[in-house]
Amino acid sequence: MIDWREIDGNAKAWVKEAGQKIKQSFQTKLSIGTKSNPDDLVTNIDKETEKYFIKKINETYPSHKILGEEGYGNKIDTLDGVIWIIDPIDGTMNFIHQQRNFAISLAVYENGVGKIGMIYDVVHDELYHAFKGEGAYLNEIKIPQLENVPVNQSILAINATWVTENRRIDANRLRPLVKAVRGTRSYGSAAIEFAYVVTGRVDTYITMRLSPWDFAAGAILIEEVGGKVSTLEGKQLNLLGENSILVSNSSLHQDILQNYILKMKNEA
Repeated sequence: MIDWREIDGNAKAWVKEAGQKIKQSFQTKLSIGTKSNPDDLVTNIDKETEKYFIKKINETYPSHKILGEEGYGNKIDTLDGVIWIIDPIDGTMNFIHQQRNFAISLAVYENGVGKIGMIYDVVHDELYHAFKGEGAYLNEIKIPQLENVPVNQSILAINATWVTENRRIDANRLRPLVKAVRGTRSYGSAAIEFAYVVTGRVDTYITMRLSPWDFAAGAILIEEVGGKVSTLEGKQLNLLGENSILVSNSSLHQDILQNYILKMKNEA
């Protein structure tokens, strides 16, 4: 019998302890490297933080599997069993350049179903967390269900990359939406942007390419406040691969999908 309350309590304690270690690193010199391209950065703190989580999980729950961004976990090719999905520092470029606008993202799934989701904004000490079926919280305060907001009164989180020439989407498909919304923002951390949709600080987040550790926790949180997340084709997210992302309240999600994204695709 899985004790999910214990898992939830341990995960919160580990996230907070990892956050303290990250804060302490602000006074040290970082070792910075690159991964897939010169802008895909990784630091010694990303690696050390992931190793910290893996050590704690393996010691406490040796039968559980771990999918981590930095590759120190397990090779996952099935969603069977209990899987921890972790991004030790989501927003590494912000971590390096700003020492803010980054977060720890942690999710626990069982047989592909999200049970526990946490996004910890380390600098602001804001823990967004959800236990399946019990709503979402910001620290100890319950986050209200999302209100319906029309497109012309909404704030869209989107990176400018996707409305300029790029290899993942015809930029013309998103420009009408960008013109229709009240304003746009970009924070440079998928976890932060998910958390901001969950709390209504922004109304929609769109991006073309996220890995499971970027969205696993956010997907659990958004469902607990009545929102919806899918690919830009309106399909269910793949927890074992990369996805495009559209996340917002349910009404706005449907409006944007049908009247902007899919409409522009069909007219192309």
